[in-house]
Amino acid sequence: MGCDGGTIPRRDELVRMKKKPEQKDKDAERQFRWKHCTITQERLRKPIVMCGLGRLFSKQNVIECLLEKDKMPESCAHIKSLKDVKDLKLTANPAYDSDRDDKSAEFICALIGLEMSGQFRFVALWTCGCVFSERALKEVKDKTCSSTPFSEQDVVILNGSDEDVDLMRTRLDARVARLKAEKKAKADKKAKAKAESTATSTATSTETATNPDAEQPGPSSKPSTSGKPGGSSSLKPIIPNKRALISDKIGDDPMFKKSKQDYSVAKDPNATDVYKSLFTTHESEKDQQRAHWVTYNPFYN
Repeated sequence: MGCDGGTIPRRDELVRMKKKPEQKDKDAERQFRWKHCTITQERLRKPIVMCGLGRLFSKQNVIECLLEKDKMPESCAHIKSLKDVKDLKLTANPAYDSDRDDKSAEFICALIGLEMSGQFRFVALWTCGCVFSERALKEVKDKTCSSTPFSEQDVVILNGSDEDVDLMRTRLDARVARLKAEKKAKADKKAKAKAESTATSTATSTETATNPDAEQPGPSSKPSTSGKPGGSSSLKPIIPNKRALISDKIGDDPMFKKSKQDYSVAKDPNATDVYKSLFTTHESEKDQQRAHWVTYNPFYN
């Protein structure tokens, strides 16, 4: 039966001990965050995005939550539009095996090849969305990625600790304030340029209304000053000689040859003798002593 003097019970058999709470497996939790969406806790699906605090999401899940605002959890309340998330440019791991996904990571660092499994700290740039390990980013001295400069405020730590999340929140607020200041400066510059353009057009219209006879200079016009003292200069177009233009167009055309000054009826081979006899240049009129009956010669009056 027991306890009859033949057995000696132990303390843990007589006293009911309180069970110790199960401790979380930190490695499993870390790997879970790098492979699952923060909103739905489902497997990450491309395209993958991040928020300003460094959390990873499937873009499709973010869009669905934005369309139905009730589905957005409180921890992601800072995501109000797609402008609050950034598409990530991830480098695939050639050694990744979907059948053994617990042994390898799906993505790696593009510079030194470290696996993005949570064992190493990874960062992303808000300007371009490129993802690197923190160790590789420290080795880069030039603050330029894909011809896009970035600052310390643009570096986002992915799946960081609570201290990292507080730091990312501070950088997020500073980045938003900087973007608002740049947007306001751009709007002020545009408004100033528009005001200057309006003032210039107003001054031009006022000057035209005051002096309506003033003509704008053209490419083919030359300025000419008026003879009156104190008068304003006016520009008038040059009118070419119409006779010269006609003469240039006529050239040696026989149909218009008679309009030239060196034309003579006596030398015209097409004129008849009867027609030539009407003029004083005819041979029969050389010895004439009286005025011609057709023409008027003052020497014979």
